[in-house]
Amino acid sequence: MGIFSRIGSLIKSNINDLISKAEDPEKMLNQVLLDMQSSLVDAKKQVAVAIADEKRLQKQLETEQEKSKEWERKAMLAVRANDDALAREALARKQEHDTIGGQYQQQWMQQKAAVDKLKDALRLLNNKIEEAKRKKNILVARKKRAEAQNTIAKTMSGLTDTSAFETFDRMSAKIDQLEAEAEAGSELAGEMTGDALESKFKQLETSTSSPGSDSALLELKQKMGLAAPPQSNQAQLPPAQTAASHAQTQAQGGSVLGSASSLSAEDLKELEELNLDENPATPPKR
Repeated sequence: MGIFSRIGSLIKSNINDLISKAEDPEKMLNQVLLDMQSSLVDAKKQVAVAIADEKRLQKQLETEQEKSKEWERKAMLAVRANDDALAREALARKQEHDTIGGQYQQQWMQQKAAVDKLKDALRLLNNKIEEAKRKKNILVARKKRAEAQNTIAKTMSGLTDTSAFETFDRMSAKIDQLEAEAEAGSELAGEMTGDALESKFKQLETSTSSPGSDSALLELKQKMGLAAPPQSNQAQLPPAQTAASHAQTQAQGGSVLGSASSLSAEDLKELEELNLDENPATPPKR
């Protein structure tokens, strides 16, 4: 193979490769449909011309048939007038129109058959174009779906790369560092500008402002048996209130005993038992 033929093959291959890469299926299908529509328009024009010729031949045939009938009528008129020579001339003219009419009829029948074939081909071409339009829409939809799937696949392959997640982690660590520095700066500014003693009391109030948690903890310990049960209300009274309650009890007991001097020993014993039941003994003082 000569060098020029190899160069020519190389140029052709590169050009074909560029054309193949530049081909867009949707654009190519649109162009094909435009070409088919143009062919359909040309075919319609040709069919229209053929139909016009067929109509013209049919009209000429009808004209010759009418002339033939007219000369036949004239020949009959000459026969009625006993003019045989004139009748022969009329029949000869009639024969000429019959001959021409026969030729027109033969041409008209051939043209009509050709027109029928052209009409069938035109309908077939129109159906092919409509089918091509439907296929074009399907192919374009498939092409767009394939492009979408390709885009999604590329996106997913990019997400599988660990560099993106490492970038997120690194940025998160930087933001945590910035937040810590901001909190440290605000804390340091508060200590330098405010009253240190007042801040200490605020911290103390904050630490002691949640008695609910202490009571819940104590209740849990009592439930588990790790703490003493709560004392009665009478045991928690102040010493002054306890002494007053004891004196009131003794006074009530003395009044009962004073009023019961006139009773019998059995009544006094029963009354004493009732008094003991109604007023139980108070626990001894600690």
